[in-house]
Amino acid sequence: MSLDLSCSLRSTTVARLRAAGCVFAEDEAELLFSAAHTTDELDSMVDRRAAGLPIEHVVGWAAFSGLRIAVDPGVFVPRRRTEFLVGQAVRLARPGAVCVDLCCGSGAAGAVLLSAVEGLDVYASDIEPAAVRCARRNVEPRGGRVYEGDLFAPLPRSLRGRVDVLVANVPYVPTREVGLLPPEARDHEPLVALDGGADGLDVLRRVAAEAADWLAPGGRLLVETSERQAADAVEAITGCGLTPQVVTSRELYATVVVSTRP
Repeated sequence: MSLDLSCSLRSTTVARLRAAGCVFAEDEAELLFSAAHTTDELDSMVDRRAAGLPIEHVVGWAAFSGLRIAVDPGVFVPRRRTEFLVGQAVRLARPGAVCVDLCCGSGAAGAVLLSAVEGLDVYASDIEPAAVRCARRNVEPRGGRVYEGDLFAPLPRSLRGRVDVLVANVPYVPTREVGLLPPEARDHEPLVALDGGADGLDVLRRVAAEAADWLAPGGRLLVETSERQAADAVEAITGCGLTPQVVTSRELYATVVVSTRP
C-alpha cells in the first residue's frame, strides 16, 4: 500500500461509506486504501462507491475462490455463491479434461478451473464485448481461450461431443424481478447477464437444448439456479436427454443442477 493513511483520513473514509449505506464500510475502506495511490485517487474512489458503483468495479477486481479476478465497469461481478458452482466443476474435472464456461462474464469460472486442475483445455464465451475483454485478461494468461458470441455459437466446432465439463452461469432472474435487484446490480451490470426471461429459465433451456451435442459421453452440464426454480430447471433439462441432480450449499445459499449425458 503506497498511500500513507492518517487516523483521521481512515475515519473520514469509513464515515463517508457508512453514510452512503455501505453495510461493510470498514472492510470496503480497507479495499479502497489498498487500491489508491494518492489521496485524490482515494477521494475519487470513495465518491464512485458512494454513488452506488459496486466496490469491485471501483477497485477493478473481485475476490473469488482464492483468486483476484479482474472486473471492469459494466461487467457482471462474480458472486460468492457461484463459488459453489465452480467448486462442483473443479471436483468433476480431471487433468487434461475439456471444459467450457458459457456466459463466462469476467471469466471467473474458467480462471479457477485452470488454476485448480492441471492440464485442462478451457474455452469460454460471452455475448457482451466488455465481458469478453475482461475474461481474456483472466483466462488467457492461464492458458484458456475466450470467444465473443451467443452461447455455443462462437466455440470451435471441433469441441462437439468432446466437452467433459460444461459450466453455464446463465442469467436466471425473472424479467419482472430485475427491478427488485439491488441498485449495484440493476444499474451497473449488463441486463443480459441478469434477465433470464419470464420465469428466469429461458437461457437455461437454450443451453440444455444443445448441451448433449457438445458433451462427451458421461460429460456434465452444471448450471446455477435458485432453490425455487430448481424443479422447473430439472424438468427442462430432463427433456433434453440429460440426467439431472440438484446439489445445494446452505452456507452459500447456492443451488446447482448437475446433469450428465448418458
